[in-house]
Amino acid sequence: MTIRFARSRTLQLAVGGTAVLLAVSACSSSSSDRSSSSPSTSASSASSVSKISGTVTVFAAASLKEGFTALGKEFEAAHPGTNVTFNFGGSDVLAASITSGAPADVFAAASPKTMKTVTDAKDATGTPVTFARNQLEIATPPGNPKKIASLKDLTKSGLKVALCAKTVPCGAAAQNALTASNLKLTPVSYEADVKSALTKVELKEVDASVVYKTDVKAAGGKVDGVEFPESAKVINNYPIVLLKDAPDATAAKAFIALVESAEGTKVLTTAGFLNP
Repeated sequence: MTIRFARSRTLQLAVGGTAVLLAVSACSSSSSDRSSSSPSTSASSASSVSKISGTVTVFAAASLKEGFTALGKEFEAAHPGTNVTFNFGGSDVLAASITSGAPADVFAAASPKTMKTVTDAKDATGTPVTFARNQLEIATPPGNPKKIASLKDLTKSGLKVALCAKTVPCGAAAQNALTASNLKLTPVSYEADVKSALTKVELKEVDASVVYKTDVKAAGGKVDGVEFPESAKVINNYPIVLLKDAPDATAAKAFIALVESAEGTKVLTTAGFLNP
């Protein structure tokens, strides 16, 4: 009886010991598997998020100054270490600079015609996309002292009017509106871009100027705005494109994506632009 008990006890201990060893081995193997898989998982997660850095140089129509400046600040805040620099001016002059070799990443024009100058020269990558539209408005000094109420009123004798140059999108649109209405207007000056035309009114050097609604809004109380129905037929589309050989193409694409996004549209419509 005693011997059988001892053998039974010995067998139980052996079986129990084997079970413990198997359990320890399984835990060790599981821990080892998890440990070996973690680095690859972490590396995969890290590689899936590419950090955007560098400087984005944007050539943009003068009328985009307020909206794009706000978007530039948003972009820099979202991507620490980036810097967005702008060259605002007449779209025709900017296009000429780009085709002459000026280094830039992005071009945002105030009309498809000025954008075509760049695409025809094969200085753009991809197809330009319309991201906003803009409509003309008459700007007058505060209080509208000359009581201007229509586009026709601008043709009155003795009235001093400034227009954008005919080669600039705002000037071309104004000329189209005048032609469609069978009106002839000889301004006291043709300005290089829409901001220059607006400044003439702000300084009270002229009685009125044809600019964009966005410019009247940006000027605040410095000018009054007079809408005219003919402007609805000469609305300008604003296209944007990545430029060929962009010094920082990755960051440039990210900025363009912001401009075309819902957030970009919200910022621009707040500035007075129309939806694309």
